[in-house]
Amino acid sequence: MKQYQHYINGAWTDPDSGEWFDTENPYTGEVWAKIARGNAADMDRAVAAAKQAFEGGWGTSLPSYRGKLLCRLADIIDREADRLGRLEVQDNGKLLAEMGGQTKYIGEWYRYFGGLADKIEGTVIPTDKPNMFNFTRYEPFGVVGLITPWNSPLLLVAYKLAPALAAGNTAVIKPSEFTSASTLEFMELIAEAGFPDGVVNVVTGFGAEAGGPLVDHPDVAKIAFTGSDLSGQKIYEKGAKKLIPVTLELGGKSPNIVFDDADKEAAVMGAISGIFAATGQTCIAGSRLLVQKSIHDEFVARLIEVAKTAKIGDPMSLDTHVGPVTTPPQFKKVMDYLDIAKAEGANCVLGGGAYTGEGAKGSQFVEPTIFTGVSNDMRIAQEEVFGPVLSVIPFEDEADALRIGNDINFGLAAGVWTSDMGRAIRMSERLRAGTVWVNTYRVVSYMTPFGGYKRSGLGRENGQQAIMAYLQQKSVWIATETSAANPFVMK
Repeated sequence: MKQYQHYINGAWTDPDSGEWFDTENPYTGEVWAKIARGNAADMDRAVAAAKQAFEGGWGTSLPSYRGKLLCRLADIIDREADRLGRLEVQDNGKLLAEMGGQTKYIGEWYRYFGGLADKIEGTVIPTDKPNMFNFTRYEPFGVVGLITPWNSPLLLVAYKLAPALAAGNTAVIKPSEFTSASTLEFMELIAEAGFPDGVVNVVTGFGAEAGGPLVDHPDVAKIAFTGSDLSGQKIYEKGAKKLIPVTLELGGKSPNIVFDDADKEAAVMGAISGIFAATGQTCIAGSRLLVQKSIHDEFVARLIEVAKTAKIGDPMSLDTHVGPVTTPPQFKKVMDYLDIAKAEGANCVLGGGAYTGEGAKGSQFVEPTIFTGVSNDMRIAQEEVFGPVLSVIPFEDEADALRIGNDINFGLAAGVWTSDMGRAIRMSERLRAGTVWVNTYRVVSYMTPFGGYKRSGLGRENGQQAIMAYLQQKSVWIATETSAANPFVMK
């Protein structure tokens, strides 16, 4: 059985505790690897290595040098994409079609930010002070802590690590305890690309034992986290006590809004993609489907018809549409919400329970589930389920759709389906979400900022702005002429 160690200062190292924990294949339920159980002592070693690497030259290295390493890494990722994709499926149970697509794509993050590394420019300011030359420059923070979730491990590492390294920071990564293997295997690619020892480190383990010490460490100058809003809130509070910047990409309860003038078939497919792709285990899931009353019954009937054709089974098979829920705790959470929805009076028109039929090998499958008769104040409409569970909510008109769509504590994404361009623009302006898709859903790019409003997070990842989150601005004043001015008066 594979046994994974921590990756610290360019070397594989056993955990300080001498303890390991199991990682399971969500499809089969079988243990396939052992993961090092990290603690504060392991984090101390990793942060010390990252600090030494930063102060030993990486923090002042030429941006063009960092860019070349990132581009070299991108080429290696492209070469290893198939292997990494299969590893992610084995670890998190999501579809090979989905995870393989991600691993084939993530090289672009490192290529993009590699190209951006030497294009961060300061400004010469035409100051109002005589005989003064004033300019700004951008500098890295130092050691950054990156905490990633289990649903798309390497993609969400790329969201954070690529801009962090391009900016000149060093990193300590704490991946989810449920899906650590691909991040650890990725370190072999980091080494092959030629990154100096200590620039990137990985310590695995549980949140309280490993993640907490990373956030609390006095030498960690910034934290980036993707996960639940409650965990993000705790990390934000810890960051506030240390007065360090925190980037948070948190949960969602996104409205996917279908107007009666939409292309109905395209909207049905968009609704299916929004909630049943990735077994609903995405923060951008369109878990609230708002359908205009004039087409509600017809639309739901077609939605059920298409959803029934989804093939459930082995995520390694390219013709599978819905795989298992990734973790046992998440499976239980989804099942609990099915009971909550029924108790609240929602009408289950499809699914509604565990799936044990053909193709189900393990015990973590949930039937694609659709509830109608949902009001927006129900828990099933307000709380993130993170599974293949769709709440259908009717609305009257544009104003009603906006009212319902925005009546939520989250604001990560939204979808709008309409043939009216004016309406599309109005809705995109007025929906309180970090991303709004019109006549499409679940589109992301390394070029485009991504993040949330309200409890869906703080800051943005991806796009040119992302690298600025890993830099701090400095103003420099240089006197062009010396003078014996009054030292007790501000110039």
